Amino acid sequence: MTTTLTIKGQVTIPKKIRDALDLKPGSKVTFGVNSTGEVVLEKATRTTPKPDRFELVRGKADVKWRTQDLMELLRGED
Repeated sequence: MTTTLTIKGQVTIPKKIRDALDLKPGSKVTFGVNSTGEVVLEKATRTTPKPDRFELVRGKADVKWRTQDLMELLRGED
């Protein structure tokens, strides 16, 4: 099968390949090059997303500031 590379570096994956890999619009794919120089296209496996860095530390502060006290401290109000 032959396809043409666009000016943006895009190609259309032939339907036969899309069907074989069960690729649907929005599917993630992984490209690689094997030891003989052939390009390998695989359907990407679902991975667990990284936890949000803010969620990891939410509720961990050991200083209990009231908002008003913190604002006075930051603004230099007496």
